[in-house]
Amino acid sequence: MRVCVIGTGYVGLVTGVCLSHIGHDVICVDNNEQKVTLMRSGQSPIYEPGLSELMKSSMEVGRLTFTTDLAAGVAHGEILFIAVGTPPLPTGESDTRYVEAVARGIGAHLNGGYKVIVNKSTVPIGSGDWVRMIVLDGIAERRKALVGAGGPSTEEAIQADFDVVSNPEFLREGSAVYDTFNPDRIVLGSNNERAISMMQELYAPLVERKFAEEADLPQVPVVVTDLSSAEMVKYASNAFLATKISFINEVANICDRVGADVTQVALGIGLDSRIGKKFLQAGIGWGGSCFPKDVLALLHTADDYGYEAELLKATVSVNQHQRLVALEKLQQELKILKGKTIGLLGLTFKPDTDDMRDAPSLTLIEQLNRLGARVKAYDPIVSQSGLRDGLSGVIVETDPERLADGCDALVLVTDWKQFESLDYGKMAKLMHTPVLIDGRNFLNQKAMEAAGFRYLGIGR
Repeated sequence: MRVCVIGTGYVGLVTGVCLSHIGHDVICVDNNEQKVTLMRSGQSPIYEPGLSELMKSSMEVGRLTFTTDLAAGVAHGEILFIAVGTPPLPTGESDTRYVEAVARGIGAHLNGGYKVIVNKSTVPIGSGDWVRMIVLDGIAERRKALVGAGGPSTEEAIQADFDVVSNPEFLREGSAVYDTFNPDRIVLGSNNERAISMMQELYAPLVERKFAEEADLPQVPVVVTDLSSAEMVKYASNAFLATKISFINEVANICDRVGADVTQVALGIGLDSRIGKKFLQAGIGWGGSCFPKDVLALLHTADDYGYEAELLKATVSVNQHQRLVALEKLQQELKILKGKTIGLLGLTFKPDTDDMRDAPSLTLIEQLNRLGARVKAYDPIVSQSGLRDGLSGVIVETDPERLADGCDALVLVTDWKQFESLDYGKMAKLMHTPVLIDGRNFLNQKAMEAAGFRYLGIGR
């Protein structure tokens, strides 16, 4: 099928590359000329394991191209994905200006042939009908311009036959390619059978698990809903996972006070099939581009419709406090932090990504600076790539040993796999005081103590 993906951010680029890999003819559109030039050269603007290789192979066989020409993309695609960003506003609601601009642009270029317009961006509930309205506005503006220029005055001058589908993404940064080829489910929101049928055809190779890593698995469930329910599925999924993490973090804080070990508690409750073991890893809180934005957006929607979502408010409150737990432990160990040097192991909000959006490390850097500490950091991606825009108040070191040199304490912020095999014995000897706060309960306590560290976990 012919596909156009508008927006080559995290979701858009992964979607476009993976759809081209499974056999579709994909054009990706972005208004950033520098970014498009980079992608045309075969380089990915984001770090995601496996993405660059798939991108290059699809380009080589001619199934993936990049352009700044929206009209060309709209003309090409039977299915048009809107995958632009919807960042949070200070109020908590999503900023939908980019979605609106794209929808209006699609309307301005529609002319002949049936199109399915897909909301892939995480948009406020009710946006499906809103996008349809904006597309129609774009069509009307184009008709008006044609008439004003002396062109045909009949509606037949512009043929526009389309439907809007909500198709939320459930990609985990660092595992997005895997998640695309091995989805838990595919959600399609529309009341139009033709649109749903085309989307089912698009995703048939994934539904049939032709690109799955495991063999003999059942087909991927396809959930067909109305537009608003599909949009709610996305928000509810992320809000539930955020709540689950905040819950185990709250349990961890109680464990710290009563002498229990939250890792053992999580194991015990996670074996209950009604609960499950995933997202029960206590630590210093969640961040990134999805959980914070989606929980706040759902809270804002509830407020718009007169409902006080108390559980979601508590989820956010617990997470805000959790980011300070590592700081509290540092103060308990070192007392006064002014004049002390603290090293952060990891900067990104999770491993296997270069994403720093709402990362817990940023809160730690801000608070440690406020208290007069010197902050150093090492991150496998940030340290090597030079992607340090927006990072202030922190010295980014090029290797773990440089980080440890002269530090009064280390805080493990991101559970990168590489951090399991560092030379902690050597690092401990380079420090003023070998204190390690494991903010992800990631490292082996006995091994760290054998290396010479005073080890403190979260809820342990």
